[in-house]
Amino acid sequence: MKNGKQPEKASPRILSLTVLFIALCGFSFYLGGMFCSERDKIEAKDVTGTTTKAVAYPKEPTVSPLQIKSVSFPECGSELQDYTPCTDPKRWKRYGVHRLSFLERHCPPVYEKSQCLIPPPDGYKPPIRWPKSRDQCWYKNVPYDWINKQKSNQHWLKKEGDKFHFPGGGTMFPRGVSHYVDQMQDLIPEMKDGTVRTAIDTGCGVASWGGDLLDRGILTISLAPRDNHEAQVQFALERGIPAILGIISTQRLPFPSNSFDMAHCSRCLIPWTEFGGIYLLEIHRIVRPGGFWVLSGPPVNYKRRWRGWNTTMEDQKSDYDKLQSLLTSMCFKKYAQKDDIAVWQKLSDKSCYDKIAKNMEAYPPKCDDSIEPDSAWYTPLRPCVVAPTLKVKNSGLGSIPKWPERLNVAPERISDVHGGSASGLKHDDGKWKNRVKHYKKVLPALGTDKIRNVMDMNTVYGGFAAALVKDPVWVMNVVSSYGANTLPVVFDRGLIGTYHDWCEAFSTYPRTYDLLHLDSLFTLESQRCEMKYVLLEMDRILRPGGYVIIRESSYFMEALTTLGKGMRWSCRREETEYAVESEKILVCQKKLWFSSNQTS
Repeated sequence: MKNGKQPEKASPRILSLTVLFIALCGFSFYLGGMFCSERDKIEAKDVTGTTTKAVAYPKEPTVSPLQIKSVSFPECGSELQDYTPCTDPKRWKRYGVHRLSFLERHCPPVYEKSQCLIPPPDGYKPPIRWPKSRDQCWYKNVPYDWINKQKSNQHWLKKEGDKFHFPGGGTMFPRGVSHYVDQMQDLIPEMKDGTVRTAIDTGCGVASWGGDLLDRGILTISLAPRDNHEAQVQFALERGIPAILGIISTQRLPFPSNSFDMAHCSRCLIPWTEFGGIYLLEIHRIVRPGGFWVLSGPPVNYKRRWRGWNTTMEDQKSDYDKLQSLLTSMCFKKYAQKDDIAVWQKLSDKSCYDKIAKNMEAYPPKCDDSIEPDSAWYTPLRPCVVAPTLKVKNSGLGSIPKWPERLNVAPERISDVHGGSASGLKHDDGKWKNRVKHYKKVLPALGTDKIRNVMDMNTVYGGFAAALVKDPVWVMNVVSSYGANTLPVVFDRGLIGTYHDWCEAFSTYPRTYDLLHLDSLFTLESQRCEMKYVLLEMDRILRPGGYVIIRESSYFMEALTTLGKGMRWSCRREETEYAVESEKILVCQKKLWFSSNQTS
């Protein structure tokens, strides 16, 4: 050996410790494998439903539950009764006016977050139940007069006594929304046979278009910013119609690419031809191949309408020609037009996108591979065309099954999810059918007209929503912006949803949901998001009298119960459908209370 030294022998003590360490590791892996295999057995029985007898499970290691000190959250001032933390008008002056970017999400830092309970307006009543709520709501629940005075002549809404009534009018449909949609269906027969299932309405007003489509089997997300129109989205949700706060400005909308079967704008005042058509490019991104974009209002039908638009025929013709040119350059083709309604269809033909890629001078250019098409959480708008891949093309209209068959068919994009498969989707659906059956036992209001607006706060494939599809509810499926990208699968199934990060406030008004459901959210996110802020946000968006179903590890149950009590919730702990010790269900109801500074 070099330097004449011999290698030293390992001491008996070191060898003994090494052997003991290996033995302990092996034993722990054995225990872990036994536990995991047992959980797999539970899940398998959950799906098949073949096991009806009580099953004896091995004892699991006990972990001391998380405990926190008793807390009582104070009331917020009545000036915060319509508080939307990430779209707060009091913070608008901090941000730029370019492209109205101050209306986008700008959430307060942690040190500015409120830790109080938002009171309802003075005189608040439990909302009118669906389907009557589509046509009327209590004035005191959404006490906004500006929009009533400004839009009553267009029949958006009308105050009569202690209620707002929604006659179904709109700027571009003075004869009523049903007549307007009838005309649209004549132009787009695919709206009648289940081909078109999901839609987005940009600049939605009070969501009468989306409300009418519900009876026609089309599920619409109504989108509007918080602006001078006062609470458009709050009116929509008070009526029981899906809606979310948002604006096409400098950032992508919180939806994956190729999601909606249809997009609609009825004189929504979005300057489609400005800034190089970047707003149209966002519409192109979120509409699936073969899907439709519908526009009514300027510059459509300009030859007849231009005098009422305070402009000239020449200007409107120029704007229309520019719009048509931009749409053609993005691989939209003119599909149909009659009177005030024009329809374009997004091409799925590869040759159109190949032409863009080959033409180095083309505008807009084709997006390169470095731009992730589904990245949509605080992601800047891109001035380029997102070309559909072969897999996305196979998820286009005409390729995917019609509604309702598409709900139960595994979309091709499920293979993009790590571990995703058709058998996994079937397993997930079976699991949620059993879970929802159990939920209805512990919460009998679920499945009745007492619950209309529902949110699944951390869905995977939309299984909870799929299990409720025959009930008088709609479900907003929320997928974590930090988790696996399963939201394309949700949309491909004919359901709706959005990306979100629960460390921040959701894009909605207070008192807008009847039921919030979460499954292991704190297990997954407690390292990032402080529990009390998530629960305070849940309290903000939950209606008085509304419910929460928290399915969580037993470790969090004591702490969750304590925080719920501090928010004046009435909570009770329930067993899961298989009564395992490691997981419990917390069912809570938010009480109706009024601020001590109010007269009620």
